[in-house]
Amino acid sequence: MYEQLIERFIQKAYKYPKADQEKILAAATFADSKHENQKRASGEPYLIHPLAVGEILIQLKMDADTICAGLLHDTLEDTNTTYEELSQTFGQAVADMVEGETKIANLKTMNKSVQEAETIRKMFFAMSKDIRVIIIKLADKLHNMRTIQHLNPQRAKEIASDTLDIFAPLADRLGISWLKDELEDLSLKVLKPDTFNYIQDYLLSKKSEQKAYLNRVEKSIYRACGDAQLSDIIVTSRAKHTYSVYMKMKKRKKEIDEIFDILGVRILCNSTTECYTILGVVHRLWPPIEGRFKDYIAMPKANNYQSLHTTVMALDGKLLEIQIRTKEMHFTAEYGVAAHWSYKADTGSDSGSWNRMDNEQFSRIISKLKVWSNEIESSESYMEDIKGELLKDTIYVFTPQGHIVELPTNSTALDFAYQIHTEVGNHTTGAKADGSIIPLNAPLKNTQVIEILTSPNARPHLQWLRYAQTSSARKKIKAWLNKYDENILIDKDIIAKRKAPDQQQKEEQPQPPPTPLDEEHIVKEVFDETRVKFRVGDEKNMMIHIAQCCNPVRGDDIVGYISRGRGIIVHKRSCPNLKNMAEIDDRAIEVEWETEFPKLTKRFSVTSRRTYDLFGEIEGALRKHKGHLIEGRLHDDEEGRLRGTFTMEVEREDDFKKVIKNLKTIPSVITIAEIK
Repeated sequence: MYEQLIERFIQKAYKYPKADQEKILAAATFADSKHENQKRASGEPYLIHPLAVGEILIQLKMDADTICAGLLHDTLEDTNTTYEELSQTFGQAVADMVEGETKIANLKTMNKSVQEAETIRKMFFAMSKDIRVIIIKLADKLHNMRTIQHLNPQRAKEIASDTLDIFAPLADRLGISWLKDELEDLSLKVLKPDTFNYIQDYLLSKKSEQKAYLNRVEKSIYRACGDAQLSDIIVTSRAKHTYSVYMKMKKRKKEIDEIFDILGVRILCNSTTECYTILGVVHRLWPPIEGRFKDYIAMPKANNYQSLHTTVMALDGKLLEIQIRTKEMHFTAEYGVAAHWSYKADTGSDSGSWNRMDNEQFSRIISKLKVWSNEIESSESYMEDIKGELLKDTIYVFTPQGHIVELPTNSTALDFAYQIHTEVGNHTTGAKADGSIIPLNAPLKNTQVIEILTSPNARPHLQWLRYAQTSSARKKIKAWLNKYDENILIDKDIIAKRKAPDQQQKEEQPQPPPTPLDEEHIVKEVFDETRVKFRVGDEKNMMIHIAQCCNPVRGDDIVGYISRGRGIIVHKRSCPNLKNMAEIDDRAIEVEWETEFPKLTKRFSVTSRRTYDLFGEIEGALRKHKGHLIEGRLHDDEEGRLRGTFTMEVEREDDFKKVIKNLKTIPSVITIAEIK
C-alpha cells in the first residue's frame, strides 16, 4: 500500500548483506499489510512509526532480527497477528522480541498507570533474557518523543516524565549516549518549554562566537599534539546539549551566563597510552582545575564508558571540559551495548581484542540485568526501585582486600555491609572509610576503601531503615526486625510499634543468643524462626492495611487501630471516623512511615519594622512546628524597614502554613509571602 515509503526505508539498509536486506524488506511489507488502514494521532499512516523505529535501529547498526522486530513491534498489540504467525514467518527470536515489546492491555481491572507499570515490569523480564528488547523499546520511545506534539498536553507530559525517569536513564545505563541526550532534550521541551526555549535561544545567540572560540582551541590542540609526535588524532568540539545545561543551572543554582563549562572538546586517538600522553600535553597547554579530573579508563562507568575527563582554564581564561579516549572507546560510548552486534556486522569476525573486551563487558551488563529482574520480581514498590535506585548513577568502593563493590550514589556503609553479606550487615557496629571511622548514615564517596566493623552481639535497629538507601539493604533490615523484634511490625512501608513494656519486663524478656563469628567475620547461624513476630493481646502475626475512608499517603500524620480479625488499620490522625470506633483508646497503636518523608524546602520573604531579634523570633516559630532555618538575609530599605528572604525546611505543607500563620503574629512583621 505504501511501497514508496518502504522503498525509501530499505535504501537505508544498503550496508547490510543481501539476505539481511531481503528479510528486513519482508518485515516492512508484512507490517504494511497489517497496519494498512491504521492512522497515527497526527493523521499520518501508522506505517510511518514502525519504519522510523527500524531506521533508528539501522542507525544503531543492530542486526537484521532486531530491525525486523522493530518493524513488527506493534503487530501483536494492534493487529490480528499471532505469535505463531510471527514465529513461523520470521523466526522465534523475532517473535520473542515483539512479545517482549507488547503492552499488558488485557488486564481490564487496571487503571492506566498500573497497566503501564506492569508493562515496564514485563519489559524488564524480557530484557534480562534478550537485551535487544530494550534497544527496540528505546528506538520506539525516541520516535514517539519526536512526534509527541500531536498528543494532548497532559498525556504528552506523562509520557515525557516517564521518559526522563526511566527510558533516558536506561539508555545511559546501556551506554547509548546520543540516544540518552536526545530523549532528555525532547522531554525537557515538553515538561518545561519556556526553560528549553530560553536555553536554546541563548546557545543559538552564542553559536558563532562559540564556533570561532572552539576553532582556536582545536588548532592549539592539533599544534601541541603535532609537537609531541601525535599525528593520527581527531579533535571535535561542541556546546553541551540543552538538558545538560539545564541540570548544571539547577544543581549550581546559577543563571546560564554564570555557567562557564558549557563547551566541550573531545580528542580521539589510537591507544590507551596515547590517551595519557595527550592528557599531559593538554595540561602543559592549559592549567587543570583542581578536583575536576576523572579517569574513567582505569575505572570505567557501570555502562562500560571509558574516557579521561579534565577541566582546564583554556584560552581567554574560559573553563573548558576536555574528554580524551580511543576511537574504540568512542564507539562504545556512542552505541553502548548496541555495539555488541555492530562489531560482528562490521568485521564479520569474532576475533580480536576489541571483540573479547566487548564480550566481557556485555556479559557484565547481562548479569546485572538479571539481578535487576530478580529484584523487581520480589519488590512491592518496583517502580520506585527502578526510578530511584536501579537507574541511578553508581559509585565504586573497595573492600580492604581490593574487591570492587558497585553501589547507587548516596549509598551508606550499611548498604555496603548488606551487599557483602546479609549477616555482615546484621552484625555491623561501625564502619571505616580510608582508615577513618565514619557514621553509618554518611554517603560513601567514589573509590573509598570501606571496612565494616562487626560484633556477634550487634543487631539491626529501626533507625537503620533511615540510614540504608538501597531497597535490598532495607528489605533485609525489615526482615530481621519483623522476625526478631516482638515490639515492631513492618508492612506496606509502615512501622507499627507496641507500647513499650516497663523496665522489669524489658529485663525479663529473653534476648537472641549471641552468634559466633567465623574466621572471615561472616556469620552463618540464624536465630530461632519460631519466635512470634508481633502480638497485641490475643492478636499475633498481623497484617497492616491502609484505611479506605481517609487514604493516608506517605508523610501524613498517622495512627493505627487494631481491628479484630483484620489486623492493624492505618488512618490519618485527623480521620473523623476514629472517634466512632470501639475501644479506640485501648486499641490505638503508634505507627509511622518506614522511611522519613523527604523534608520540604520553602522560601519566603519578610518585610518588618526594625527590631533587634527578628531571626530569633522566626527560628522560634519554626522550632514550634519541627522546622529548621537553613539561611536568611536581612537588609534595610530606603524607608528604614527590614526586608529579607529566608529558606527553611519543614516536614509537610501543613507545617509550612502553620509557620507562616505563626510568623504573621510577630508584632514587627508587616508582610510575609512565599517565594515560589
